[in-house]
Amino acid sequence: MSLKLGVPSKGRLMEKTFEWFARGGITLGRSGSDREYAGYVQGIDNVELVLLSAGEIPRELAAGRIHLGVTGTDLVREKLGAWENRVKELAELGFGQADLVLAVPACWVDVSTLDDLDAAAAAFRLKHGFRMRIATKYHRLVRDFLRDNGVADYQLMDSQGATEGTVKNETAEAIADITSSGDTLRANHLKILDDGLMLKSQATLFKSRVAPMEAEDRRTLEALKAKLGLD
Repeated sequence: MSLKLGVPSKGRLMEKTFEWFARGGITLGRSGSDREYAGYVQGIDNVELVLLSAGEIPRELAAGRIHLGVTGTDLVREKLGAWENRVKELAELGFGQADLVLAVPACWVDVSTLDDLDAAAAAFRLKHGFRMRIATKYHRLVRDFLRDNGVADYQLMDSQGATEGTVKNETAEAIADITSSGDTLRANHLKILDDGLMLKSQATLFKSRVAPMEAEDRRTLEALKAKLGLD
């Protein structure tokens, strides 16, 4: 066997991941054209590069089909229940930073906190006869956050497109989404609740807790961690 390392297959995340490993003397690269999902590893033996979408990597780690993977903290915590039992964080990589936040229309001048949102949600249901809609891609994280903070009378609406536009399009009253600068939220006349930060995310190197490893793989992992300066 070889140690399987999953990294994002395209874009800035892939480039930054390659740069991060290169600082440890390990070269990752694509084999062939940009349309091919094959890669190579130089600088250490017995490591196989697996190119995947960032969203696929948590699933592959949890299934034990890859040993290591680089993806966002937000994706691991959203896609994997009891994620701590299935993967282990080895290193935060210092790029891909973004915050998962709860945002409401800027014109809601009386809604600045989660307590305000809870009251507004109850009033909304009384007035309209249905629960306030919150558009998001992050159902698990948002549901847990709102439960822990005592917010009720809402419903989550799945959004796989431009979540910030759902309020303007009147398909949701609020949103929960990832933002790095907040510029897109402001452009769509949305404001983040004062206590609406749910998660600070960044690209992170994870290790599967369930992937089978032979003695050679364990030696390779220790050698890899040493080159990368990881404990």
